[in-house]
Amino acid sequence: MSKQQKNVLGENLEECSNNPLTGWFRDGCCNTDENDHGMHTVCVKVNNKFLEWCKNAGNDLITPHPEVGFPGLKDGDRWCICAVWVARAIENGIECSVYLKKTHENTLKVVPFEKLKKIAIDLS
Repeated sequence: MSKQQKNVLGENLEECSNNPLTGWFRDGCCNTDENDHGMHTVCVKVNNKFLEWCKNAGNDLITPHPEVGFPGLKDGDRWCICAVWVARAIENGIECSVYLKKTHENTLKVVPFEKLKKIAIDLS
């Protein structure tokens, strides 16, 4: 990654989380590249309802997997989530809060900006 990647607002992408350390590159940001087929581009603040829904739908984000550097998530953690999972959660009314300034612009290929805006927690 040579140049600064952009967020859904067209600005420089801000850090999502270093504790737990998130991102496709485990660099704390929702940066992405052509190898990130899941598009781990949406910085969310997870909640228990979302985590349980994901687990039941086949995407267990609760159970730690230290072998791949995954700590397991708990209520209130920030994490770079796959855009398709965020889209599915919104459709099912299970969305969690999104940080627009920390969410990669590629997310807009999957989730319309208007839908992100409705669940954003960093809009002034």
